[in-house]
Amino acid sequence: MKIEKIETYILSDKLKKSFFFSQWEYSERCICIVKVTASNGTHGWGEGYGPANVLEAGIKHIAPMVIGQNPLENEVIWNIMYRKTLDFSRRGILMASVSAIDIAIWDLKGKILGLPISTLLGGAHRTKIKPYATGLYFTDHNDFSKGFEEEAKLYVSKGFKAIKMKVGLGIEEDINNVKLIRKTIGNDIELMVDSNHAYTLREALELSRAIEKFDIKWFEEPISPEYYEQYYELRQKTNIPIASGECEYLRFGFQQLIKNKSVDIIQPDICACGGLTEAKRIASIASTNGVDLIPHTWGTAIALHAALHFISNIESVPGRLYQPEFLIEYDQTENGLRDRLTYPKIEMKNGMIDLPSRAGLGMDVNEDILKEYTASTEILKFTK
Repeated sequence: MKIEKIETYILSDKLKKSFFFSQWEYSERCICIVKVTASNGTHGWGEGYGPANVLEAGIKHIAPMVIGQNPLENEVIWNIMYRKTLDFSRRGILMASVSAIDIAIWDLKGKILGLPISTLLGGAHRTKIKPYATGLYFTDHNDFSKGFEEEAKLYVSKGFKAIKMKVGLGIEEDINNVKLIRKTIGNDIELMVDSNHAYTLREALELSRAIEKFDIKWFEEPISPEYYEQYYELRQKTNIPIASGECEYLRFGFQQLIKNKSVDIIQPDICACGGLTEAKRIASIASTNGVDLIPHTWGTAIALHAALHFISNIESVPGRLYQPEFLIEYDQTENGLRDRLTYPKIEMKNGMIDLPSRAGLGMDVNEDILKEYTASTEILKFTK
């Protein structure tokens, strides 16, 4: 059996209402997904994190290395992709293209063998995973807290036990917004903040000290991801755990975060850091160094399913009376690509999401919905 065909789809979804955070504004969702088909007709789906058109170009560059390979030998394929792009792909979008293909091959392999990815990874330590709502973006340039109370109450009513909000547009504004959300959701709901690396070290420290009293579970990307030593300094001066990693790639990048003691929590994005194959290695490094891991997740339900399987496999302590909760990021902003593209739907019950039990990722793409959102497609076939 060989990989015979690789198809890329650039999907576009114009938002009814734009939203923004500390760096830029979203008015449209544009995502690149990939379909990898074997010679027996079985297919798998993957997704990359980053600019869709650039991701597609990367996949087109990598595809000839993958077509003709045995889909069951996913680590061999990963190594071929990595080694043949090493000179120019240690970080960035091309590694996200590798990630998209890698996820699709895991899905394909699972479907060929009739096994869920969690089993292929070595087994599920947990079958229920706690989602946290990512939301509370800014929607009004003149009133940064507009709609925050209603949105936070909505997440609580849905059953979320943890919520992540945006900060980064100004320290005084951030303090007021954090205070507002903590008052709105009460003390029993976990609250995290994310500035998307908006601040300098001095500013991040000032904000951290001001919001410590609001029981913040973590401060995500307080400063630019290049400043490993400044992250360490910030950690020493605040009681809030520091999280980062969505801008890191490969186990080598995360080794830098860990070696410099930059963070309490690493956040690899499976659709960018090297796929499920490399995320498994990153998890081993985290475990070796006693660092928590909570993946960054953004995009369609393909990414969500990959994260669910990955998180289920993160090691736990057998027989331990208290088992720590493992969180998955569950974006709640408007996203038809996440909500409509795949089936069966992801459902949260009693504040938890069940691990998919079907083969591969445990989902498939609705081809009619795919056509509805497809802006462009590219097909590469096995011609040897």
